[in-house]
Amino acid sequence: MKAMRLHQPAQVEQSPLRLERVADPTPGPGDLILQVHCCGVCRTDLHIAEGELPARHSPLIPGHEVVGRVVSRGSGTEGFAIGDRAGVAWLHSACGECGFCRRERENLCEDPALTGWTVDGGYAELTKVPAAFAYRIPDGFADEQAAPLLCAGIIGYRSLRLCGIQPGERLGLYGFGAAAHIAIQVARHWGCAVYVSTRGAANRELARALGAQWVGGSRDRPPEKLHASIIFAPAGELAPHALRSLEKGGTVALAGIHMSDIPSMDYREHLYHERILRSVTNATRADGRELLALASKIPLRMQTTSFPLSAANEALVALKHGRFTGAAVLDCRGD
Repeated sequence: MKAMRLHQPAQVEQSPLRLERVADPTPGPGDLILQVHCCGVCRTDLHIAEGELPARHSPLIPGHEVVGRVVSRGSGTEGFAIGDRAGVAWLHSACGECGFCRRERENLCEDPALTGWTVDGGYAELTKVPAAFAYRIPDGFADEQAAPLLCAGIIGYRSLRLCGIQPGERLGLYGFGAAAHIAIQVARHWGCAVYVSTRGAANRELARALGAQWVGGSRDRPPEKLHASIIFAPAGELAPHALRSLEKGGTVALAGIHMSDIPSMDYREHLYHERILRSVTNATRADGRELLALASKIPLRMQTTSFPLSAANEALVALKHGRFTGAAVLDCRGD
């Protein structure tokens, strides 16, 4: 099969991913092999390619927003048939035995496998996934629409839950990329007023089109206090700014796996009155199933820009420099 592989991290402008022919994966017990149709391009892939998140093995096939069809399977996969459409997300597997897994917190598993980081992912024509961690993709979503749901959608949904936002309240979103443009649709479905702070005129225009109550620059202060906020941008300097704009008892959730340093904060200005700053780590399969069910109900609509598999470096450059709105998706069905 053909795959884009990372041998050595470098700035994505230097094209660190190489298109190579590698052996097809083979299924073991409990495994599915998917013919990859589409794979979303996530900011985490950018952090891995540039070495901000060190690759766990080399060479590595990145990508963890995978949609494809089952082409072979091992024993113990009776829930899936050849030809079924399936999705793969960031959590490739969890140990099932540690204290976190036993308490239904597999997102904090002590020994997880993570798609496109600790195991090969979806920037390829084929990929392998344990059937127990594969998702059924709802009807009504084309492959390129479904792919961003499998990370941007799931992490956005978990962030909404963990920030504690309630229907009818005011929500802040900092950064307006793939995850935020899905999260705003869920929040609007819940009746929340959404206040968006983001760089770039195109992102601000998209936020308005998706129903934002207010849109400003990344440093602009919202006109009202917010009940909760989510920071999707990997910019730690936004944390004090977001906390300063919170109502008493509100929460700021940090949705990224990588973030620049958070500056020092003043206790009374930023945290007093029971304001909370918390991180969001990975997601559980329950988060994914709930998000996919909700995606069909709303229904969610993703704005995507498509690139061929061989242009994965170009897609990462475009992501880094904000050259598209919504999500980027690789078409892995052949150049």
